[in-house]
Amino acid sequence: MAKGLQGFSWTMLLLFCAIQELGSWAMHTEVEGPGLGEPGDPALLAGGRVKRGWVWNQFFVVEEYTGTEPLYVGKIHSDSDEGDGSIKYTISGEGAGTIFLIDEITGDIHATERLDREQKTFYTLRAQARDRQTDQLLEPESEFIIKVQDINDSEPRFLEGPYIGSVAELSPVGTSVMQVMASDADDPTYGSSARVVYSVLEGEQHFTVDSKTGVIRTAVADLDRETQDRYEVVIRATDMAGQLGGLSGSTTVTIVVTDVNDNPPRFPQKMYQFSIVETAPVGTAIGRVKAEDSDVGENTDMTYQVKDEEGVEMFKVTTDSNTQEAVITVQKPLDYESKKVHTVVVEALNKFVDPRFVDLGTFRDQTIVRVSVLDVDEPPEFRPPSNLMEVQEDAHVGSIVGVVTALDPDTANHPVRYAIDRSTDAERIFDIDAKTGAIVTGKVLDRETAGWHNITVLAMEADNHSQVSRASLRIRILDVNDNPPELATPYEAAVCEDAKPGQLIQTISVVDRDEPQSGHRFYFTLAPEATNNHHFSLLDIQDNTAAVHTQRVGFNRQEQDVFLLPILVVDSGPPALSSTGTLTIRVCGCDSNGAIQSCNSTAYVVSATLSPGALIALLVCVLILVVLVLLILTLKRHHKSHLTSEDDEDMRDNVIKYNDEGGGEQDTEAYDMSALRSLYDFSEIKAGDGGGGPGEGGPGRNPASELHALPQWVQSPDLDFSVFRDYICRKVEQADEDLSVPPYDSFQTYAFEGSDSPVPSLSSINTWSSGSEQDFSYLGGWGPRFRQLAALYAGRRGEEDSEES
Repeated sequence: MAKGLQGFSWTMLLLFCAIQELGSWAMHTEVEGPGLGEPGDPALLAGGRVKRGWVWNQFFVVEEYTGTEPLYVGKIHSDSDEGDGSIKYTISGEGAGTIFLIDEITGDIHATERLDREQKTFYTLRAQARDRQTDQLLEPESEFIIKVQDINDSEPRFLEGPYIGSVAELSPVGTSVMQVMASDADDPTYGSSARVVYSVLEGEQHFTVDSKTGVIRTAVADLDRETQDRYEVVIRATDMAGQLGGLSGSTTVTIVVTDVNDNPPRFPQKMYQFSIVETAPVGTAIGRVKAEDSDVGENTDMTYQVKDEEGVEMFKVTTDSNTQEAVITVQKPLDYESKKVHTVVVEALNKFVDPRFVDLGTFRDQTIVRVSVLDVDEPPEFRPPSNLMEVQEDAHVGSIVGVVTALDPDTANHPVRYAIDRSTDAERIFDIDAKTGAIVTGKVLDRETAGWHNITVLAMEADNHSQVSRASLRIRILDVNDNPPELATPYEAAVCEDAKPGQLIQTISVVDRDEPQSGHRFYFTLAPEATNNHHFSLLDIQDNTAAVHTQRVGFNRQEQDVFLLPILVVDSGPPALSSTGTLTIRVCGCDSNGAIQSCNSTAYVVSATLSPGALIALLVCVLILVVLVLLILTLKRHHKSHLTSEDDEDMRDNVIKYNDEGGGEQDTEAYDMSALRSLYDFSEIKAGDGGGGPGEGGPGRNPASELHALPQWVQSPDLDFSVFRDYICRKVEQADEDLSVPPYDSFQTYAFEGSDSPVPSLSSINTWSSGSEQDFSYLGGWGPRFRQLAALYAGRRGEEDSEES
């Protein structure tokens, strides 16, 4: 071990010397062009070309330097530097002044910080050489690179974890499980720092890993999920190709062993016992059994079946898909008296079998199920189970229809009693003997009323009526010829007056309520009372119909318009029954084509030409017309009353307003009185030429041109009120006669003054006389409604007189 460490130390020392040797190489950059020397240089004056150049080392710096002093990186130098300190060296760029420092005189560069190649692999800087006195560039600025030298300081890492893989059990050796990969941050181009190899730290007994690819494979072929279903494998990744001194990292891989169908089903018991009562209905579950399977998932899905013949007939086995249990149910009714114990062989087998593991054995198992039948007290059973009986409809009351038999299936064999469920025979048409089970008629039967009867017969133990069994019994009533044939309808026929002999008038058919087994056969003849008939003949067509023909030429409605033809109908029996029906034949007038035009019986013509539907439609149309006429009359009456009320409103409630002011007392055209004259149609009131008050006839005033807003109704013998009185009386009479107008009070203002009215104006401006000159005594004659107004003015008049006095 010591020798290995010593060899490693010498290797590292040689590597470091090689790096230093590389650093001693010099690079020259020649710059052609005007010199950058001091002013007055003869070379510059002569305009010659002076060679200038940089001289520096190729710079490398080792990462992760841990020393206490700044790390020497290298030196930059200009070939014009004579070592007198006249040149100042500076650097700029990445890390200049912080990470990298330069000696301005010597050009030595040092690293002051610890560098990490995994964070930054190189730094780009620029160097300048300036005259210390003039600060002028002596060399063109040049770019250089400081590379960070890698060392093995990063261990491999598994970045995609955690890893979970799976492999099927019983897989062969070398089966690929999954692949793991580790990454190393070191420089893959320099040495073996990033070269990774894989190995198994834990779990190498069952799994291996490829050292280069990281693929994990099975190392054994007997992986058994039922023994261990999960493995934790630790994989290690080492750099430096696994050499001594390499760094390593590890990860844990979880490998799940998946199931295959390699285990057959097995019943925990070889025999199961169940019991069930004998009265259990078909489909009743007896019990459940289950076979165990060590597999999981769909590999445990099973199907069950009955293997023995006896069990297949009596029992049925189904599989519960949720619990994978076998459900045993009753398939046929059980009978304790017949067999007390049943043995059933139940087999379980996997639904999905993997053919790769067939050689491991049969994937099925069997068990025995013993079913014990328990005895119970059962109701009687009807034997035989026939449910149809027949009886003639003419059977006498008390006649036997049939016998039902029921036996107690129990070993005790109790006696049985019988009864009829009266809810199925409410009319008590049948009775039954309680001991013998004989069914007899209880009433007279009629096949035409009810041809079938469905009754329920009860059988019960004599000592225990709770043990009851029921049986449905159908009784058919057999037909007896007890109804005579009858004409299908009350036939009516018509014959033309000009009918010829042998003309077909009517085809007749009959009905019979009986239903003989051989079918109906009817015979038609004329009744004995019609033997002397010479007008019509009857022909039996032999298909249960007959035809009526004429026997004479022409008929006369005036002589006889209706013929009644009695027809005798006889059935085939036995016994043969007959009835007589009457055919009504009417004589009618016909056109040249034989179409009936009219008959003596109006009712017949109407019934022949109009159907009931047509008569109903006609009545509906008449009813609609009556309703429309009544509606029109009602609307007209309502409209008339509405117009009358509108006229009354026009006469009572018209108000004509003039909102213009007018041009003064001399303006005779401000108001148009023609509207009032045309509305009320009053006669003009002629006033006398004489007078009025003292101020009415002053010089320069035209009485006819004066405007009076409201007249002063002063009683005067010269005024004629007959026109107003007649108008008011006429309106009162109209209101009394019109009963449709409701009574109401109205206040009418009559502003018509008439021409040349002697009444002076009421205007306060034009009034010459004072209020004391007016006489309001006439208000007392206007009736009780103006009594209060008359009292007020009379009182005012009295006060004025007292003041004057």
